[in-house]
Amino acid sequence: MPLAQRTQSGRYYIGKVEKVLNNPSFQQLRGQVNLILTSPPFPLNSKKSYGNMLGDEYLEWFTCLAPLFAEMLADDGSIVIELGNSWEPSRPVQSLLPLQSLLNFVSHKEANLRLIQEFVCYNPSRLPSPARWVTVKRIRAVDSYTRLWWIAKSDEPKADNFKVLRPYSDRMKYLISTGRYNAGKRPSEHKIGETSFLKDCGGSIAHNLFELEDMDAQRKVRLPNIYNAFSFSNSNSNDFFSRTCKKKGITPHPARMPMGLAAFFIEFLTEPSDLVLDPFAGSNTTGYAAARLNRRWLAIDAEEKYVEQSRIRFKDPALKQTI
Repeated sequence: MPLAQRTQSGRYYIGKVEKVLNNPSFQQLRGQVNLILTSPPFPLNSKKSYGNMLGDEYLEWFTCLAPLFAEMLADDGSIVIELGNSWEPSRPVQSLLPLQSLLNFVSHKEANLRLIQEFVCYNPSRLPSPARWVTVKRIRAVDSYTRLWWIAKSDEPKADNFKVLRPYSDRMKYLISTGRYNAGKRPSEHKIGETSFLKDCGGSIAHNLFELEDMDAQRKVRLPNIYNAFSFSNSNSNDFFSRTCKKKGITPHPARMPMGLAAFFIEFLTEPSDLVLDPFAGSNTTGYAAARLNRRWLAIDAEEKYVEQSRIRFKDPALKQTI
């Protein structure tokens, strides 16, 4: 189990996740991980450069990860997994494999997990996919979102949405400043009190839909405040990481999780000094975001070539720590 990188806040190991987590040196960490945040190889139906299994092989492998992850997790910890869509080979039909993988993972009898909430990340800048059906035959719409699934061992894992509030809309700011709005019963049968909306909480509760860009040009995107410190879109080619990779002639990992997305869940579901694990770390977006937020981190990946990209992240001047 080679240790490829060590910083003040975390460690990056090379190896297949099953072998690393079952290594005796990881036994002492069982039950101590507060958040497993990861984007595993998607259940695709054709091979990618960063590796993935197909069909039933993927389903069996992904399902068997459930008890491994559950053992590592603290009783009030969370698992957040990004799973993208996939399509049947040579057919304009979506595969059920991602949903089957999720259901088998959560319902694994030895893991005692439950699904807490679904999140959707909408990115209008994604390239048209699947290209054969979208741009060539033009019989399907662009697949422009991905889902993240929040899973835990208890019904009430650690979470605090006060830490990830969205900025108030201009309309809400006006309402708070004037103290005027229409109270009373709504058609939905909800009863709105005369002072229900007058307390200034510093922002509104985050939604489980993340817009990477405006859906509506007349309405501002209001991402949670945590994003102010992070580059959110994968299309940002001018941040420190992207500039350095380009300078060194390094092709960045093709399936990086947006930094702001990692930051949101780390801030929402953990506290400073908590331990965050990414079992499919790639360029280590999760570890970097954790370090920026004063959390400890562990990263695992089967491909040694991505460690250099993690090292680049931790040379970012924005990260004030000694490496």
